[in-house]
Amino acid sequence: MADLITVEDPDDPRLHDYTGLTDVELRRTREPVEGLFIAEGEKVIRRAKDAGYEMRSMLLSAKWVDVMRDVIDELPAPVYAVSPELAEQVTGYHVHRGALASMQRTPLPTAAELLRTARRVVILESVNDHTNIGAIFRSAAALGMDAVLLSPDCADPLYRRSVKVSMGAVFSVPYARLTSWPRDLESVRAAGFTLLALTPDEKARSLDEAAPHRMDRVALMLGAEGAGLSTQALVAADEWVRIPMSHGVDSLNVGAAAAVAFYAVATGRPTGQDGASPPAP
Repeated sequence: MADLITVEDPDDPRLHDYTGLTDVELRRTREPVEGLFIAEGEKVIRRAKDAGYEMRSMLLSAKWVDVMRDVIDELPAPVYAVSPELAEQVTGYHVHRGALASMQRTPLPTAAELLRTARRVVILESVNDHTNIGAIFRSAAALGMDAVLLSPDCADPLYRRSVKVSMGAVFSVPYARLTSWPRDLESVRAAGFTLLALTPDEKARSLDEAAPHRMDRVALMLGAEGAGLSTQALVAADEWVRIPMSHGVDSLNVGAAAAVAFYAVATGRPTGQDGASPPAP
């Protein structure tokens, strides 16, 4: 059973994991180095726990203690009960959901490990906005994508904002980082995947014409908001695909575009009773 500890000093060193949560640059560097990430809100905390992440501690306002009682009773990690005012002093913002948990990171799988069994893969290049990362993971989980591969400069899927926007979907879609960009795209192709680059370029075929749902293994490549995929990534692709647009609109937000493209990739694909992809042959 976890210890319930009331803390009244914002400088208490036991709250170190939760300090300065609004300092993006600090947290982006500090969290991977210290091996932690922050889960915010009851649902996200429960999903992180259910996904097998070890809890380091929880930070709760008083009214959330009863709501999280089953988690408190089940886990050995300390639970710090604080006032909303103290939580704001420590974190740097008003903690609307009243519950934070510091979770222990686990080692990431390699891209090769994920590619052995995946059939539908997302490859992200230079997507460094945490909101977009979270939205893409949520759509990937909902629409049956099997894995996400990140270029070295993509944002951290376990950063608090990404986790929150994804509603914990970052815990259910396995991901790995590619270490050499764009050279590692060749290893994806060698694993049997067709590389489809999503671009608004008029030279690209529409997703309907390309029919990715009929392909055996597909790796859908998406670039950062505004800039899109780099020239090197486009050159490395097997085919360019696009979402047809109306009313003079030239492109969609990368999160919205990802959801549309994931649906096109998954449509017509046979699934098991639980909606999961069939195992690779």
